[in-house]
Order: sequence, then structure tokens, then C-alpha cells
Amino acid sequence: MTDTMLIQGERMHVPERLVVAPSAGVFHGTEAGTSAGEGELVEAGQPIGVIENSGVRTPVCTPFAGELMGMLADPGQRLRAGQPVAWLRVA
Repeated sequence: MTDTMLIQGERMHVPERLVVAPSAGVFHGTEAGTSAGEGELVEAGQPIGVIENSGVRTPVCTPFAGELMGMLADPGQRLRAGQPVAWLRVA
């Protein structure tokens, strides 16, 4: 491997980002058990679901704007803090 190849790899831009659970609990979609759909454009700060723990509901908001590529958590799934919930391609 040459030094040039290392430099190119260090500058590689990866447009995908993960949205992670802000706290532990059970994941639910944003409305009536649903969550944002694949291919949906989301804005930074937009809720894509909620985590419920002991009656406290904490929104799961994406810190990035982009296209929602897929949900990694299912409604009703128990999550731990920091666990990936969704992935998106940033705009």
C-alpha cells in the first residue's frame, strides 16, 4: 500500500449516519405504533420515534437531515441507550 492510498482513504466521505436511542426503554413509532418510513426525507431535530421507560416518553430525534434509509429498531423492541435506531444518508 502506498502513502497516496492512505491519504485518499483518510479523506473518504461516508454519507451515512446512525440515529441512536437517547435512553434505555421500549421503542415506539411516532404515531399510533408507526415510525418514519424508508425513503422519507427527514430534517435535523425531527422525531422518528419515542423510547418509553417507566411511563416516561423520550423522543428519538435525528440530529441529521437526509433520507431515511432504514429502521434498525422495531416497534416494541427494548433498547439500551446508544443503540442504533435508524440509519440515513445525509443531504
